[in-house]
Amino acid sequence: MGRAEAPMERSADSRQTVDSGIAPSSAAGIALTDRLLRFTLILGALTAFAPMSIDMYLPSLPTLGRDFATGTEQVQATLSAFFIGLALGQALYGPLSDRFGRRPPMFVGIAIYTVASVGCALATTIEWLVAMRFLQAMGGCAGVVIARAVVRDLFDARDSARMLSRLLLVMGLAPILAPLAGGFMLNVAGWRAIFWALSGFGALCFVGVIALPETRQASAAPLRFGAVLRRYGNLLAHRRFMGFTLSAGCAQAGMFAYISGSPFVFIELYGVPAHAYGWLFGLNALGLIAASQVNRRLLDRHEPQQLLTWSFRATAGFGLLLVVAAWTGVGGLIVLLLPLFGFVTSLGFVGPNATACAMAPFADQAGGASALLGTLQFGAAAVAGTLVGLLYDGTAVPMALVMATCGIAAWIVRGALVR
Repeated sequence: MGRAEAPMERSADSRQTVDSGIAPSSAAGIALTDRLLRFTLILGALTAFAPMSIDMYLPSLPTLGRDFATGTEQVQATLSAFFIGLALGQALYGPLSDRFGRRPPMFVGIAIYTVASVGCALATTIEWLVAMRFLQAMGGCAGVVIARAVVRDLFDARDSARMLSRLLLVMGLAPILAPLAGGFMLNVAGWRAIFWALSGFGALCFVGVIALPETRQASAAPLRFGAVLRRYGNLLAHRRFMGFTLSAGCAQAGMFAYISGSPFVFIELYGVPAHAYGWLFGLNALGLIAASQVNRRLLDRHEPQQLLTWSFRATAGFGLLLVVAAWTGVGGLIVLLLPLFGFVTSLGFVGPNATACAMAPFADQAGGASALLGTLQFGAAAVAGTLVGLLYDGTAVPMALVMATCGIAAWIVRGALVR
């Protein structure tokens, strides 16, 4: 981390925060100072709202079905509701953070997340839990969308990709530790303890944001609905933005198809104990983290777009191999895990590079660009997760088919829209 990297570029807005010391620069490049390290940890925790809130309770999905006396489709609605909340909420927080600065909307969002987590812990019906999961996502997505905007406030495209890879290193601990912790809490104290723990995580993040400097000053311009729609319209009409956003969204949707389907495939189909599910899930997450750090090093010699081309080919190829493994059933769980690991690992190259390339031209509206990016990507995730639930037939085939479709779609969309 200490080696020299390319010097960063700041937008006009972010120059007002140079004296914060968050983004130190020198003739040699960027040094990972203590303050930047603290900054990275805080932003990493904020981007971890989604994986923490999803992955920690995955081992409890079969248990929820039994406790609420409901079917697989209704239980998976708690995941779909969370994805929908993440998609819709980001569209709201982006313009708010461009208008009022990054910190105020973040405080509001984290407060909503914390209260909704308590509501999840107190749920007495599956409908109540679904509603609270939606509200939990509407609050937690503030950290996700604003963290990306803060990175764009301070860094150019290549350094943004590096910084996002660092954040993925921090955020990536969630998919490893969260299912393990969730499985442990499920066995010891029941599924409600998981949501009490998430409410505590939200409270800690609220305290952490107090130390986060403002990277964009509030604007005096009024926040008009029509102007927000026009800005979103301009982004939707931007071919390269949409190319990077939609291709990455398709690939990430494959990840969420895996998240939705794997608890039932691993635990019910292959008989993996709930407490051991976290180890399998964490192994794939470890591949994702490792790939993101390899990506950071490769950016010294390659452009983000070039790395994206390679990663999309890998995602599509592993998706097809996954279908073959699920369809034939040859080798059982071990053979299924191999292409699954490859698919998830390839996403460690997709997220940082696609996000950096998509947001690079939009220094003056980083919040809005980050919001639309997240809305479209989590919207695709919601569709993929819902499809896995609707198609579930007691085998791994629906999960594999949706993941493969997402991987191939990502490769096609990137080639069609990005020249």
